[in-house]
Amino acid sequence: MTAPKHIADPVAAACHCGTVQFEVTIKGGLQSARRCSCSYCGMRGAIAVSADLDGIRFLAGQDALTLYQFNTKTAKHYFCSKCGIYTHHQRRSNPNEFGVNVACLDGVSPFDFAEVLVHNGVVHPSDDPAAPEFAGVLRFSPQV
Repeated sequence: MTAPKHIADPVAAACHCGTVQFEVTIKGGLQSARRCSCSYCGMRGAIAVSADLDGIRFLAGQDALTLYQFNTKTAKHYFCSKCGIYTHHQRRSNPNEFGVNVACLDGVSPFDFAEVLVHNGVVHPSDDPAAPEFAGVLRFSPQV
């Protein structure tokens, strides 16, 4: 995985419309960036980084978050109810962590990452511990 510049914790973050505003302390920095190949994440298309459950502090709009769950209902996916942007989720593979949408982080874009590991969400490790951890690598090459 090729991560962009280092950013200092905590990082300011917000949804697209600015209703949901928060600060996040990223666990492992931007090196924790990943995608998932499950049916839901494949459609959502976001790159996420890790934060401990106490690593997010909401400054505004926490009451505007909408929860979505599916399948085992272990993971909890949160969205701004005004603009629809996915901000974060409580992970199924590690319920003690949040995944945070890098596009919500101030000064970070999903297009800053040249390569991102894609975790195997089709055969989730919680369902089959013998399944491969990774499904592949997502690459972005800007045109010059």
